Amino acid sequence: MTAMLVNRYFGSKEQLFAEVIAQAMTTPIILSDENLASDTPGKHFASALVKITETAATPLDGFLIMLRSASSKRAAEIGREQIEKHYQKVLSSALGGESAAQRAAIVLSLVAGFQVMRQMVGLSALSKAKPRALIRILAPLFEQLIAGKRSA
Repeated sequence: MTAMLVNRYFGSKEQLFAEVIAQAMTTPIILSDENLASDTPGKHFASALVKITETAATPLDGFLIMLRSASSKRAAEIGREQIEKHYQKVLSSALGGESAAQRAAIVLSLVAGFQVMRQMVGLSALSKAKPRALIRILAPLFEQLIAGKRSA
C-alpha cells in the first residue's frame, strides 16, 4: 500500500527521496540572503554554523538524511544532484569570480565536516569550545573562500 502511494504521488522511492532533500534545502540557514549579502559573510557563516551545531541542538533533518544515505551509491547521486542544484548553485552565483564553483564546494565541505565532527562525533575540541573561539577561527576561512583571494 505504501509503495503504491509513493509511486502514485512521486513516481518512485528515488523521486520521493529527491523531493525530501530538495525540500530540506528550501530554507537555508547558513546560505540565507542576509548572510550572503552581509559585509562580513565569513563571520555570519561561522556564527550560523556554530549556532546550528550547538551541543544541545538537534542535527538538521536534511543533513541527517544526507549523512545516513551517503553509503548508498544512488542516494549519494541524488544528494549530489540536489546539493549542486540548490546550495552550490546559490553559493557559486553569490561568490562569482575565479573558481567560484570549487570555492563554493569547499565551503559546503567545511560546513558538513564541521557539523559531523562537532555535532555527530562530538570531538571535544569542538563540542566543548566557546562559540566565540570557534567563530574567530572559522570566520577568516570562510572569508578567504568567499573572497577568492590568496593569503600572503
